[in-house]
Amino acid sequence: MLNRPLRIGTRGSPMALAQTGMVRDKIVAANPGLATELVVVTTVADKILDRPLSEIGGKGLFTKELEQALFANEVDVAVHSMKDVETWLPDGLVIACILERDDPRDAFLSPHADGLAGLPQGARVGTSSLRRGAQVLMTRPDLKVVPLRGNANTRMRKLESGECDATLLALAGLERLGLQDMARSILSVDEMLPAVAQGALGIECRADDAAVRDLLAPIACARTTTAIAAERALLAELDGSCRTPIAALAQIDGDILKLDGLLFLPDGSRHWSVSRQGSVADAERIGREAGAVLKEAAGETYARHLQ
Repeated sequence: MLNRPLRIGTRGSPMALAQTGMVRDKIVAANPGLATELVVVTTVADKILDRPLSEIGGKGLFTKELEQALFANEVDVAVHSMKDVETWLPDGLVIACILERDDPRDAFLSPHADGLAGLPQGARVGTSSLRRGAQVLMTRPDLKVVPLRGNANTRMRKLESGECDATLLALAGLERLGLQDMARSILSVDEMLPAVAQGALGIECRADDAAVRDLLAPIACARTTTAIAAERALLAELDGSCRTPIAALAQIDGDILKLDGLLFLPDGSRHWSVSRQGSVADAERIGREAGAVLKEAAGETYARHLQ
């Protein structure tokens, strides 16, 4: 037990604060008597809202300042959506705890239709995600994908103002904000495979901070940690970044892990798929092998996209 409050770093967005509040409550429930302090850290992603993430630096924009606060000993832990965590962490930091995963699926929001199939020819789908945009165009190449950033309420206002005709958001995020009723439908993973680690929350800390790691251990979910390890291994094999539309989902049934992955060109004109399964003990190996299969299948087409 610490002899002072546990300093929990978080972004200041409504989503981040809601998620961090949930995590804090779980930490305190597992460690009765522990005092906590929320430390709000503003990231580049919170400041620049008018450009796609792929143009301004990628996923690290959600985590860099929080990691700097960890190195500076200004916070003890940082709470992240695992889908926003870069493939490789800075030396000296670790994801010490991944909580039980929430629903990883995507939600469809629109005042005009109940799903992608119901949108009229040429309708505009707003999203900041290359993965979602690529899958939209793979399914409906007649639709127009337009940039759309901001929190759930901001995006709904943009829908209502006619800036776009539909958008897609992570169901888990809507549920954490109590906004799940905004969704017109929930897309199956066959319709839209989620982002790597979508729906999972992770807690980052300094690798040598044994006291903090002991506090986090009781709330870690081994099943989710294993699934995320497989998905992130696939991502690492592909050198995945925000410039690369990649989707993956690992599902566990007993001692068997099944991993599905997709790699796309951003315009949805080409895609490559993989499905692998094996023992949960081999999660990372399954992920690496699945990523290697996708990389080989895409070949020079994919390599040219990364340049």
